[in-house]
Amino acid sequence: MGPTSPVLLLTRPSLPGDDALGAAAAAGTRIVRAPGADPDGAALARRVTGCGAGAVLALGVDPLDAAFFDGVAGSGLRGVALAAAGHDNVDLDAAARAGVVVTNTPGVLAETVADTALALVLMARRRLVEATDDMRAGRWEGFAMDGWLGLDVHGAVLGVLGYGGIGRAVARRGRGLGMRVQHLRRASAPSDDVSTAVGFDELLTGSDVLVVALPLTDGPTGTRGLLDAAALARMRPTATLVNVGRGPLVVEADLLAALRSGRLHSAGLDVFEGEPRRDPDDPVLRTPGLVVLPHVGSASEQTRAAMTGLAVRNCLALLAGEEPPTPVRRRLG
Repeated sequence: MGPTSPVLLLTRPSLPGDDALGAAAAAGTRIVRAPGADPDGAALARRVTGCGAGAVLALGVDPLDAAFFDGVAGSGLRGVALAAAGHDNVDLDAAARAGVVVTNTPGVLAETVADTALALVLMARRRLVEATDDMRAGRWEGFAMDGWLGLDVHGAVLGVLGYGGIGRAVARRGRGLGMRVQHLRRASAPSDDVSTAVGFDELLTGSDVLVVALPLTDGPTGTRGLLDAAALARMRPTATLVNVGRGPLVVEADLLAALRSGRLHSAGLDVFEGEPRRDPDDPVLRTPGLVVLPHVGSASEQTRAAMTGLAVRNCLALLAGEEPPTPVRRRLG
């Protein structure tokens, strides 16, 4: 492999799906593996320019901000391939100014994330984590008719907020459990044979379970903070809220207040306003009725390997000067 071989930088030392990376190396691409995450965009930019990378395989938590793209402008970096469906960690305007193409991995993780959403629904609504914790702590005194009473999932109304690939996969699972399914009406998401399209207020007031699978966006019509105190107050006191989209879609302080006051039955979170959450006394980790997972929505061996594989294919296309399979389209206006 010569000095002019194209360079692909990985922002982590290892990733599931190394077969795809091995194939890229065998085809003549030099793979450079960072020892770990860089603390900020400027530091990541220095790593890119230091190794002469033409493409970067990054994660959805890497700091791909204006400082990063300003730092790599003119360096020869052609593109950044995210092994992630979301791209809210990327400053797309700065990427466009620097002439850097951004890609992601939509589609390959939808079914697995939907499985996780369903698990959270069951764990939260049926109080299964609470029951398991009590059993492990020796508090199980035998069968009791009134022990750990949760609420049924079958026969409940499932609301899906965000009817893309993940939302549709969640809807199919809900329908299979005997739930009546509705989703937020959009021009691109009319009613279908699985789910009925409704307005936002009807989705809030009419759902027993609300699964959030929206992308995180900012601006006047953005989704950041969409599920705040006012929205949560519109939900049924017997409702369960599950978020597998992005943490800042839900105002955590408002959610905790709703759970503590009994205005909301339960909730399940796989994503948070700030990650990671490591303080054992963090109220997010200690509030009754709230089930939490450490951002593992797509964490199956097959899906994470598929994400890496698609990201590698995007990188190879970028290095070859070709159109990548799944570019992120920058919204204008």
